[in-house]
Formats: sequence, C-alpha cells, structure tokens
Amino acid sequence: MGSDDRTLTNRQGHPISDNQSIRSVGERGPATLENYQFIEKITHFDRERIPERVVHARGTGAHGWFEAYGRIGDEPAAKYTRAKVLTRAGERTPVFIRFSTVIGSKDSPETARDPRGFAIKFKTVDGVWDLVGNNLKVFFIRDAVKFPDMIHAFKPDPISNRQEPWRFYDFVMHHPESLHMVTWVKSPWGIPADYRHMQGSSVNTYKLVNDQGVAVLCKFSFEPKLGVRNLTAQQAAEIQARDVGHATRDLHDAIERGDCPEWEMCVQIMSDDDHPELDFDPLDDTKRWPEDRFPLLPVGRVVLDRNADNFFAEVEQASFGTGVLVDGIDFSDDKMLQGRTLSYSDTQRYRVGANYLQLPVNAPVTPARTNQRDGQMAFYVDRGPENPRVNYEPSSMGGLTEAPKPERDYHQWIEGHLGRYQTTRTADDYVQAGERYRSFEDWERDDLIANLSDDMKQCPEHIALRMVWHFWHCAPDYGTRVAEAAGIDLEAAKALPPLEGKPPPGQNRRGPTYTSGKLEQEPGRNAAE
Repeated sequence: MGSDDRTLTNRQGHPISDNQSIRSVGERGPATLENYQFIEKITHFDRERIPERVVHARGTGAHGWFEAYGRIGDEPAAKYTRAKVLTRAGERTPVFIRFSTVIGSKDSPETARDPRGFAIKFKTVDGVWDLVGNNLKVFFIRDAVKFPDMIHAFKPDPISNRQEPWRFYDFVMHHPESLHMVTWVKSPWGIPADYRHMQGSSVNTYKLVNDQGVAVLCKFSFEPKLGVRNLTAQQAAEIQARDVGHATRDLHDAIERGDCPEWEMCVQIMSDDDHPELDFDPLDDTKRWPEDRFPLLPVGRVVLDRNADNFFAEVEQASFGTGVLVDGIDFSDDKMLQGRTLSYSDTQRYRVGANYLQLPVNAPVTPARTNQRDGQMAFYVDRGPENPRVNYEPSSMGGLTEAPKPERDYHQWIEGHLGRYQTTRTADDYVQAGERYRSFEDWERDDLIANLSDDMKQCPEHIALRMVWHFWHCAPDYGTRVAEAAGIDLEAAKALPPLEGKPPPGQNRRGPTYTSGKLEQEPGRNAAE
C-alpha cells in the first residue's frame, strides 16, 4: 500500500468499506458478535487512556436510595415489568449516582459546555442494576461503530492538544443526525448550573418485561425536584474564574447541610414494534420520543443523602455498565446500547481491574456466587457455600446450580439478512432539531446563535457553509441568524448540494411535532441567578 493511499483499514491492514454501520440482522435487528471491525475498534478505544476514564473523567458522586411507587403512571408497575425494584411499593433500594462531564480530563472545569453524565447504580434484591445515561435525552450518533470517531473529533487535536471547533463541526457536518444534539449542547442546556438542578436520562431504549413474558419499549428519565437551571456562556465564564469545581462543591455541601437533592424517576412506554407511523426509529438515540404522545410516567423517587467517605475508593472506582440489568428489564435492539454494553464493562476491567466488581462501591448487596476465579487484585472468592473445590457447573459434588427459569420468559423473533445498515427513517434528523430551536425562549436562542456563530468564525469556509446549510434546513431562521452573526454567505450555503449518500432534507416527510404539552412546561427555564 503506497504512502499516499488514504484507504481506511483496520489494525490488520484490511480495507474498511463501511465505517458507518455495525453489522446487524436487518435494519433494526440486533448486532452480531462477529462484528470484528467494531470489536477491534471499540476495544482499542477503551484502552486509549490510563488511568482516568477516556470519557466522563471529571465527576463526583453520592450515595442515596430509590423508593418505588409500585405504579407506572396510573397502572400497577407489574403490568409492564416483573423487576422487583420497580414493583415493590415503598421499598427503598440503595443507590450510588456519579455525575460527570464527558470530554474534558479529570481536572477540567465543570463549567464546560458538554453533556453531563448521569450514571445510577441500583443495589437491588436481585443484584445490581446500572442505568448509564446523560442529562440530555438525545445523543450525537445512532450507531456504536461511530463512537471512537466522535470522541476523537471532540477531544483535543493530537498535534496542538487544543479542542478545535473545526474538528467538532467537520465530524458533525457529515452526520445530520447530530444536529439535534448540537442544538441542545450549544444552547444554555449545554451548561447545567450544577448537578442538583439537572435532568438525567437513559438516552438508550430498553424493554420492560412482565410475568407473562410480554415486553414494551421504554426510556428512563430523572426529573429534579428543584427544577432545571442552566447557564449562559457569560455566566459560566464568571463562575469558572472563581471555581473550576463548583458543581462538585455544590453537591457535597448541599448533602452535608441536609439539603438532600431529589429526582422523580419516570419512564416513557411504547409498544414493541417498528412504529411505521413515526418519521423516526424509536431505537434512534438522536431522537426524543414526543412527550405529548409518550408521556413521562412516574415510577419512583431518588434521594441522595450521603457523601462518599473516600473520593477515590467510591467515586473514581465506581464502575458502571449498560449491560448490568435485572430480571424484568431487558435490552432493545438500540445499536448504541448494544455497542455500549460491550464497551462499558470492558473499559472497567481494563481501567480498574478484572475484579472491579469486588470493590464495595460496585458490589451487590446480595451475595455474589460465581465460578469465576483469580485475576488481577482478587481479594476474596465469591463462591458457593458447599464445596469450594468445585468451580464449574453442572456438578454432582455440591457446586453452584442454575436459578429457576421464569414461567414465561421473553422471546423475540429475529429474521433478516445479515449486513451493515443505516436507518432509512431520517426525516427527524432536521425536524426535531428545528422544533427544538423554535421551542427555546428568546434568551436561549440568543445564546445558541452567539455560541454557534463564534464557532463558525473559527472553522474553514467549507465547514461553516455546510453547517449553515444544515441549520437552515432545520429552520430557515436558525440558519439565517447563524450566517448573519458569523458573516457567512447565506445564499452560497443554501446553494450547496445535499451530502453524498444522504437524502435531501426537503424530500423527507415532516414528522410529528412535540412543542406542546409537558415538554414545553419543563421546570427551570431560567438561567442561574
């Protein structure tokens, strides 16, 4: 291969002809284990930094509890799920929540414009349940194979070690599905005032499964009882000049004085099928489920009432994984969820060690009994009570045995051609971003335009023109204001052809809007005082 050949290959030198999609069974089907390109790419990505996290390095956390209402909205929770953590009304489950920024290093400022991590560990009677999400309810990409590319583009330039706007927008301009998240992040919603006034969301789609083996799709959300508070760029700069760790301080001090933060945990529910009536795929992480059609249904409350005794032991070593589920909560075919399920736990084994689940902050409250042995930093054996010499199954010598199977288990019919697919339902790549722009208050739109126009001035002309083209297709006023503020030729931007391989936005059917109802009544639309 010549030195001037720009063909992308994997680490084995094999040319990569599709770097956009994970292999799945049909367009919406589950991913397959023989995704060698993806597995090589994501496992190498998981090992790029030591010892701090590659993403979510800057963070804090606290202990508390979750109390289930025993209902999902007006219905008994058992109608939808057999998960005891959600069905047992009044029962308190210990939790640990880690809040974080995403892109910055361990010592970066907490005023950074960045999504915020919201990872909660439930120590249930059926073992640990991890729900790993963000404050915003959407994400930049919808296929896990793009995650390393996205983070590389958003991280500092490998030459200058600076976060350069052109790198961010060079990635975004090739991925119209990112426009929705960009509109959120570049508005004041991209800088939460602190962790106590911040929403949480699973972002990923899961399934709830009941005793009859019937499943529904669901998304999880956490709504702060204190309301939502966000910062403008100017307010964030003023705070950063005084304190780079203001959100950590705020959470710690509030719990110490007894002002324990509280969130109401909610779910959105949708039948488990393709939903052809929607212009977006419900499994697409870059889209919100319209809350006037799929309302937030309360399921319980979360209270944080105890700070960590040791920050390193409990916050830095807290380890989460999207694959850590309990019976009654299951995976959907969300491609980001399936990719994260490999990546998150693989990262923890590398970063903390093979026995990270033996650490008190990560260990379940119920006894762990496995046939796994040894490994780095093992300090006890989580064996069964009878015969310590039997570390295999099955056995006639007193070893561990399988748990009883549910009477009616959940089974999913899978059929399709194995290949690499991108979703064909892309209308809301522009529609939801435009709806979000129009739903902002004037001060939020003003801050959004100021932030984007400042970024556009630092980008090469071809990137700035393409981004204005994208914004204009989200909403004409959106693109026009960015162009005017940044001094970009709007007509030249509008004259650009559609992206190669992407459908023209004008050919997409307009999807359902969601500017009414509970979404527009979200609390705390005012900036921090």
